[in-house]
Amino acid sequence: MDSPGVRAFFLSLAALTVALLLALYSGAAAEMGQVALAGICALAALVLAGWVAVTLVPVLARRTPLRWFAYKIEYKLTREGWIYIGGVFVVALAAMNTGNNLLFLILASLIAVILMSGILSAITLSGVAIRLELPEEIFAGTPVRASVELQNEKLTLPSFSLRLEGAAAKGAARAAVLETPVYFPYVPRQGRVQQWVPLLFPRRGVYRQEAFKIVTRFPFGFLRKARPVDLRAEALVYPSVEATADFRAVLPALQGSIESLKKGRGQDLHALRDYQPTDSARHVHWKASARTGTLLVREFNREEDRRVLLVFDPALPADLPDAAAKFERAVALCASIAWHFYETNALLRFRTLGAETPLAPAGEIISDVLRLLALAEPLRPQGGASLLQSLSGDPELSKIVLTSQAPGTLPEELWNSAYFIFLPEL
Repeated sequence: MDSPGVRAFFLSLAALTVALLLALYSGAAAEMGQVALAGICALAALVLAGWVAVTLVPVLARRTPLRWFAYKIEYKLTREGWIYIGGVFVVALAAMNTGNNLLFLILASLIAVILMSGILSAITLSGVAIRLELPEEIFAGTPVRASVELQNEKLTLPSFSLRLEGAAAKGAARAAVLETPVYFPYVPRQGRVQQWVPLLFPRRGVYRQEAFKIVTRFPFGFLRKARPVDLRAEALVYPSVEATADFRAVLPALQGSIESLKKGRGQDLHALRDYQPTDSARHVHWKASARTGTLLVREFNREEDRRVLLVFDPALPADLPDAAAKFERAVALCASIAWHFYETNALLRFRTLGAETPLAPAGEIISDVLRLLALAEPLRPQGGASLLQSLSGDPELSKIVLTSQAPGTLPEELWNSAYFIFLPEL
């Protein structure tokens, strides 16, 4: 696959072989008394070895992944390893006390096994790269699947019995992205192996992980070797949009606050009226017509009149009991309300302190809304007051406001035109 590198390798091997033969011949010539011939052969061997070092070794070095030799390897002796070393010491004591050649041969074999274990495990860990892919949308409390892939970059040798573990950063407030180890029994040479890993993030927010570890106990399990890998992984977890008890409690009031007063084409019933010759028979309300004795048809609310302004006020009073839990419930409730409007194809606009989205179909901005809610943090009450003061306009929008401000401090115009959900009551 790399013709210049292969040629340089075989040329170096041939040149060093010739240099070795010249060096051996120079020694034989010196013993025979041919000093001049010995000196010429020795000088030729040195020149040939130097030529290889100056011309061919750099070519090979440029084609060698030297980063593999710079890996930082962490060692830990396993319980099996301690037992094995204890057995080696027993055999060593017996060999030295008895002088038995067979025991010395057994001792040499046992020590060679330890050496082989170290070499093979180092080869297994070298030349392995990691790729981690997370889903684009992750909701708190909802299981998702992530793709973990190991790539073996070695040209000739496979890797065996690898386990990928997440290394949590020091001082990290949240759990690591990957908490469950992923086992790869075999990674072929120049091949890739992919596994799907179930993940569960219990809370909203940003999860970060700065490093991972590739761990192996191959081939005999005497040593646990781990190689740290600098791979940054970040997951933005949206708040849960499941219908909670808080959402079910406020849903009837929400539907009443945004119900349109105009008739049109939609799914929600607006009123009943007398049948006209131009009306379709599909809109006849047969039960009501049977009760009254006259044909009645249904009129519907216009769905395009559902124009909603959803406001989340992140300000919290300092003396609010159990403030952190109430804030999280408010964020989850706001996310459920936004998701409800997304499912009903409403026109939605979202505002919070320092950020807002334009008025658009909820399906176009739902990701932006959930992202803002995922990053929301409690703030001082002064900022919330300024946010609510700016909501007096937009009379055509149905306003839904989640706030911790006291009812007596709210602007009168906003109080008469918006539906309020107070955080202390959650």
